[in-house]
Amino acid sequence: MPVDHIRYDLLTQQALRGVVREVLFDAARNGLPGDHHFFVTFDTRAPDVSISSRLREKYPEEMTIVLQHQFWDLEVSELGFSVGLSFSGIPEKLEIPFSAITGFFDPSVQFGLKFELSQPGERSDEADAEHERPAAASAAPAAAPAVDDDDTSPPGGQAPSGGAEVVRLDRFRKK
Repeated sequence: MPVDHIRYDLLTQQALRGVVREVLFDAARNGLPGDHHFFVTFDTRAPDVSISSRLREKYPEEMTIVLQHQFWDLEVSELGFSVGLSFSGIPEKLEIPFSAITGFFDPSVQFGLKFELSQPGERSDEADAEHERPAAASAAPAAAPAVDDDDTSPPGGQAPSGGAEVVRLDRFRKK
């Protein structure tokens, strides 16, 4: 089997995370346009994730936040973003690196990206730097419980799956 020295899988991961970065950067600068709003799912155990111990205890592995009506101080950098949200009436500031994001979904246009993080024992210099498993991006809605208080989560706490199709990068790889 040929070896992919270019690592197209990692380049694709970086490009798709760049889409999330640009969308959040634009929202921070200009607000949310039209009916757009975002479900952002992330691994609470990932390095550099900063959430309160109360939230970490309640969501020890994965958490989905909704950025729609009631968020503040959205700041975006090259490596991640921070945002203020209210949880059960208690204001919190979350700091989330892009490498920790496992899902991004905009239900207003049925657009979603799904990322898988690397598993312990997998080794790749670039993959370790990004905490990603190669060839793991796909178009799919985030489907973990939404936890902010602005009541934007659909019934059952899951993002709608509408017409979004999961497209795994593995489909395009030669095996």
